[in-house]
Amino acid sequence: MFTLANKRSHLVRGALGLALLLIAAVSHAHEHSRCAVDDRDREVCLHHAAQRIATLSPGATELTYAAGAGDQVVAVVSYSDYPPEAKEVTSVGSHTRIDLEALVGLAPDLVIGWVTGNPAEQLETLEALGMPVFYIEPRDVEGVASAIERLARLAGTEAAGQTVADNFRKTMGGIDARYRDREPVTTFYQVWDEPLMSVNNQHLIGQVVEMCGGENVFGEQARLVPRIDDEAVLAANPEAIVAGGMGEENRHWLTHWEQYPNLTAVTEDNLFFVPPSLIQRPTPRLTEGTQILCEKLEIARQKRERL
Repeated sequence: MFTLANKRSHLVRGALGLALLLIAAVSHAHEHSRCAVDDRDREVCLHHAAQRIATLSPGATELTYAAGAGDQVVAVVSYSDYPPEAKEVTSVGSHTRIDLEALVGLAPDLVIGWVTGNPAEQLETLEALGMPVFYIEPRDVEGVASAIERLARLAGTEAAGQTVADNFRKTMGGIDARYRDREPVTTFYQVWDEPLMSVNNQHLIGQVVEMCGGENVFGEQARLVPRIDDEAVLAANPEAIVAGGMGEENRHWLTHWEQYPNLTAVTEDNLFFVPPSLIQRPTPRLTEGTQILCEKLEIARQKRERL
């Protein structure tokens, strides 16, 4: 006899079975989705590997190509000049002002944003339109390698990305082992000229200076990129001055210091230039920029040793 109690039991079992099926379905979907945690600690999940990627900073572009996903990039921003094939991809403005209409028209299924470089309101608009936004901004060597791995995960290019990430870790580790414990060279890294700006020891460039056996004269500054003045540099009296900046030639940044003949870096002719794209973008090419910087500081050491 089918009693009320039987009916309730049947309904409970049915509801429980349906719940278990739903849980299994969600678990299965999550298992087969592609998820990664971005540099804002947000988990971003895609149902399928991204096939149409928009990269909204030169660094994001370079890292995405490094992850093996260059063929999937459909939109970049100005100054996305590496690798060379990135120059052929449609530009949707600059990293500080994105042409949203042009970007939306390209229908990306993944947008790579820069944590501190893109307008927050524009990226929020893209998310409101249903576009997944993955934020990156590596702050150390491991962060660069990890960014490549995570981008490769979202793009379905894990093998290629893993190879690049592993090689980057190995090369940077080798440079660190070779130079870090050498006699320190007091160093001023000039990241900009007007206003005059440097980096502290928490900045990736500051970490590279230390890796090369340099002693960053503004390393203890509270701000990641502190503003300073000529007087502060004269007071610090660095043994070496290294210039970066935008573009690949900023020689005038170094000649500026020649007006101070008593500055040790000027006296010893330790005014060095490192192509900024090799050291100011947190990408695999940082290995090249780090090696150049280490060699420059080694020149300063050798001059000292000959005295």
